[in-house]
Amino acid sequence: MKESIHPEYREVVFLDQQTGNKFISRSTLHSRETIEIDGTSYPLFKCDVTSESHPFYTGAQTRLVETGRVEKFRARFARTAGTVKSAS
Repeated sequence: MKESIHPEYREVVFLDQQTGNKFISRSTLHSRETIEIDGTSYPLFKCDVTSESHPFYTGAQTRLVETGRVEKFRARFARTAGTVKSAS
């Protein structure tokens, strides 16, 4: 590898702002903010959404779809719930 042409690859703390979950990963990103964990200072990157808070990964998205289906079913058959067919 050539010297001085590659960005610095180091450990960075990613903070999920919705859940407060922190995890350490390696990255080349630069940040002005730092955080100290276990006596070591790491660059801090604040994420709006991670797998801890995204509806696709948490399953909240499927619950919304199921709720919508039940409501559609009730709305469709609420009209016919009071009618009784007579046997001829």
